Amino acid sequence: MKFNISGSEIILGAQMLFVAFGALVLVPLLTGLDPSIALFTAGLGTIIFQLITKARVPIFLASSFAFIAPIQVGIQEYGLGATLGGLASAGLLYILLAALVKFRGIKIIEKYLPPVVTGPVIMVIGLKLAPVAVGMTKNFTGGNELDFTAIAVALFSLAVTIYVVLKGKRIISLIPILIGIVSGYLLSIILGKVNYQAVAEASWFSIPWTNATENGSFAFPVFEIGAILFILPVAIAPAIEHVGDILAISEAAKKNYVKKPGLHKTLLGDGIATFTASLLGGPPNTTYSEVTGAVALIKKFEPKLMIIAAVFAILLAFFGKLGAALKTIPIPVMGGIMVLLFGMIAAIGIGSLVNNKVDMSNPRNLVIVAVILVFGIGDMILGYGEYQFSGIGLAGIVGILLNSLLPKNVPINT
Repeated sequence: MKFNISGSEIILGAQMLFVAFGALVLVPLLTGLDPSIALFTAGLGTIIFQLITKARVPIFLASSFAFIAPIQVGIQEYGLGATLGGLASAGLLYILLAALVKFRGIKIIEKYLPPVVTGPVIMVIGLKLAPVAVGMTKNFTGGNELDFTAIAVALFSLAVTIYVVLKGKRIISLIPILIGIVSGYLLSIILGKVNYQAVAEASWFSIPWTNATENGSFAFPVFEIGAILFILPVAIAPAIEHVGDILAISEAAKKNYVKKPGLHKTLLGDGIATFTASLLGGPPNTTYSEVTGAVALIKKFEPKLMIIAAVFAILLAFFGKLGAALKTIPIPVMGGIMVLLFGMIAAIGIGSLVNNKVDMSNPRNLVIVAVILVFGIGDMILGYGEYQFSGIGLAGIVGILLNSLLPKNVPINT
């Protein structure tokens, strides 16, 4: 991993963090975790990933959207410490998948996690979060009362984000979330809806864990079986996303990263990064498609740029006023962005079914998709006492079981 770094590469590395920044801090802001810790664990996770893969893959790891709903529900049901323990266990599942791929090859994932299972699971993740997004647009306090100023701010943020998605050029097209947040924030300032007291009181330099402990957004992980069973199956979807991202960056760079350093190495790096992030109080990590897009745009497929971005993320984590400023972003601004983002997650799940030509006229496929959707969106619960599976996790497990047990050759009724 020895390499020289030029001034221009430092600027390019900082740009990679800029591309990831909006999504990176959004997950902790939505789940109640600390954004400064999320910055630190994203940087540390990326460095861990690069060490394990011997700096061969231009990938940046940061906060995973797939875990937003499980974190929110987990904290309510089991507490923050147990939820972080469950998230750490999800990292261990990645490590197990890495071992399976190492000894059985990538076909083991294709066998048990085909698109007919992963597609609807991804849809459930997005659709489960839809009420959260709508609720965030209603007012500035997080209650249920309607405030039309809040709705206007949310719709403005949404409109700007959509415009950038559709019309943005070059680097601008890669940061629609960040531009949408900044636009909504500026409108909120004009309307007098931003309170800077927390920023004024924050110190320039701070230890993220000290502040997070004081405000209740950090706890030491506790490994409770109930929380583990609730969160663990959710890791199925981001594991599949990881495979897709590695294939995407391989295609963009014209290199086969699935073979060298190997999918087992990239999964292992992602797993250890997620495990470490959870132990430190950050959200689980995942490979960032936005950064992959930026790399493809500037045609600089150099892993050292990711390490530079990671170092910047770690340094920013100790900038106390940044963490305080992030917390001043009004709820409706985030709500407007979430309306699009959560819907896009569901749409990606639909796209997975379409792109992989899953035949929905086949009763077998129809049954698998239908049961996954209803179990996941309807919060079905199965189990006894502490040993319970529910929601997204249960939907994923049931999907895997149905795909394994239902006969493959089911006649299509005409």
